[in-house]
Amino acid sequence: MAAPLLRGLPLLRHRLHLHRSIIVTSLLTRRFWSTLSEPTPASDNISASLSAGQSISVLSGTDPPKHPRWDDPDFRKWKNKEAEILKDIEPVTSATKAILHSDRYLDGERLTAEDERLVVERLLAYHPHSEDKIGCGLDSIMVDRHPQFRNSRCLFVVRTDGGWIDFSYQKCIRAYIREKYPSHAERFIKEHFKRGSG
Repeated sequence: MAAPLLRGLPLLRHRLHLHRSIIVTSLLTRRFWSTLSEPTPASDNISASLSAGQSISVLSGTDPPKHPRWDDPDFRKWKNKEAEILKDIEPVTSATKAILHSDRYLDGERLTAEDERLVVERLLAYHPHSEDKIGCGLDSIMVDRHPQFRNSRCLFVVRTDGGWIDFSYQKCIRAYIREKYPSHAERFIKEHFKRGSG
């Protein structure tokens, strides 16, 4: 006789929980609506202002917020240029981060031909000291741990003589931005790169 009673216990527990949730929800809803109907000091001030003949502008949901900077044509030009630069560098930035931070490459592993071409043409070509980095000749590009910051992975040029040296992909992107967008580069770099223009 006790077995059928025990089988219905989980269902009963579920119904009690559901009933408790409904009660709590209705109490919270009542409390919310009752606080809305109570006058607040701010609404008293509005009423007093209206009775004194002062006008109060109320922003509706359809009115756009007024931002003085958006009315400034120079600011709009900057925001448009900023969006253009972000759109331009996003593919190479995303691809580089995927190379460095995914498990596609183990530490010390050489990049595939496709990834290497991207890194050489879109990054290393713009590095301010690319000739020094390549030295006697470029054999390959690899991913490994940074020599000083062991928790960071970075790109390395592997030279034809067997030597290798790290290079910063962010330095390459900053140099690219300076070359392609000279009048907006410093502002963009200051706002979007942690280490600034170094």
